Amino acid sequence: MPEAQVKADAKLVLRSTRVVTPEGTRAASVLVAGEVIEAVLPYGTEVPGAGLEDFGDDVLLPGLVDTHVHVNDPGRTAWEGFWTATRAAAAGGVTTLLDMPLNSLPPTTTVGHLRTKQEVARPKVHVDTGFWGGAVPTNTTDLRPLYEAGVFGFKCFLSPSGVEEFPELDQDRLARSLAEITGFGGLMIVHAEDPHHLASAPQRGGPAYADFLASRPRDAENTAIEGLIAHARRLNARVHVLHLSSADALPLIAAAKREGVRVTVESCPHFLTLTAEEVPDGATEFKCCPPIREAANQDALWAGLADGTIDCVVSDHSPCTTDLKTPDFGTAWGGISSLQLGLPAIWTEARRRGHTLDDVARWMSTAPAALAGLTRKGAVEAGRDADFAVLDPDATFTVDPAGLFHRNQVTAYAGRTLHGVVRSTWLRGRRIVADGELTAPTGRLLTRDR
Repeated sequence: MPEAQVKADAKLVLRSTRVVTPEGTRAASVLVAGEVIEAVLPYGTEVPGAGLEDFGDDVLLPGLVDTHVHVNDPGRTAWEGFWTATRAAAAGGVTTLLDMPLNSLPPTTTVGHLRTKQEVARPKVHVDTGFWGGAVPTNTTDLRPLYEAGVFGFKCFLSPSGVEEFPELDQDRLARSLAEITGFGGLMIVHAEDPHHLASAPQRGGPAYADFLASRPRDAENTAIEGLIAHARRLNARVHVLHLSSADALPLIAAAKREGVRVTVESCPHFLTLTAEEVPDGATEFKCCPPIREAANQDALWAGLADGTIDCVVSDHSPCTTDLKTPDFGTAWGGISSLQLGLPAIWTEARRRGHTLDDVARWMSTAPAALAGLTRKGAVEAGRDADFAVLDPDATFTVDPAGLFHRNQVTAYAGRTLHGVVRSTWLRGRRIVADGELTAPTGRLLTRDR
């Protein structure tokens, strides 16, 4: 392994017959100087004095950027933690992640709470890590100070979050928070489910997945997204729809984009690779909110991803302890653990549908980096951080929960055979994962202006 600190003038060439660049995949040699990509050169270029790593036909991708991770640290570290979450990220080819403001105690709703989280995270992170702030009914005056302290934007819920310390915004509070955030040029990211539609849906509980699916209807998402777009249009606010599950909302989103409304959208590996029809009763490792929907809905989500209506794919890694995944869909914690598996899960389905690794890199690295304003991340090109995932795209493996690095080995992907094995991961010019073995943590804490 390279030294813990990469020297600023150290030169390294990473060579592959398949390097994914913004211009497409090609044979190339990537020249790294210290922590930064200095140039993308023709394959076979010799650089005097530079070390050489030749990956053969394995694919050199930009390191993934996952902007939707619930680390739960401090306060609920039995669920996860910065050490375990960032190890899982690194093993899965993720070199940058942004931590969600809730499920930790305290939530990231004040500058003081942000500082607490940063101090906890600093010695533990294996990948570069930044933070979203939270928008709750009582912290409108805290939003600007949080932004100035470096959060990348603000998350809110329009329906109950599942934890009492992070309450949802009603429409009036949403408008007030959006107006405040727009005033200083910030971004609001939104869990968009309408509480009235949820309250009027049948709530049966029990082990039947069909009953749980009926309790989170598509109309809850569609109505919430329609209202969010109306607020964004009126205020010229920048908004982002989290974890889109309902494909019915795609025409509305596409029309808003054509109109110039500043709205972006993400979906997640579980919505794009798992279907309601295959969820066994009582298998609450598949429970998340909004829910995994039917195969036909999934086909429409892929169409929205292909045509650009959906901008990016991120994990929404939301783990919990095993005991909270009871067989009752009404009471089990809702969240899918997939931080380490997102790349192979998406690649497996993408290749089946005729997409390329260029597409996957755009959805899982370039676009989420652009969403968060991470201008040094997200592409293999000169001037960017030397963050890479090296993938054998044709190798397969069967998911064994015991082999995952996140704290609780519960995953909806258990037993699935996936294409794509991450051979190594590189962070700012340093190899941090090699064939499943990780180095000591060398990640940095990121702020919006750095």
